Amino acid sequence: MLIIYLMKAALRLHSTLLNTTECSLAKSTLPTWNFVENKSVQKHFTFKDFKEAWEFMKLTAKVAEQHDHHPEWTNVFKRVEVRLTTHSAGGLTLKDVWLAKFMDQAESIVKHEHDE
Repeated sequence: MLIIYLMKAALRLHSTLLNTTECSLAKSTLPTWNFVENKSVQKHFTFKDFKEAWEFMKLTAKVAEQHDHHPEWTNVFKRVEVRLTTHSAGGLTLKDVWLAKFMDQAESIVKHEHDE
């Protein structure tokens, strides 16, 4: 049921604001992200060192640029703080949910590469 609902939502324009039900579903798929009044999502990533944090940011930046959706973020040594929102829509959209999921995957990829 969740997958069907999300697929239907994906058919809408990606820059349409998520409604309350969609935000609740998004929360269930992004348990490590903090939802701020259904207007944005935030997360603090911590890496082994600056190099690993930078690799994460490079990977994310490449994909974000390809999709024309850019995170608000800061980096201090091994920490990256991220806030995602769609400014043109005035809040949270599927673009933000998609990029948050991608960033979670990018974190795993970067950390796995450095474990080998």
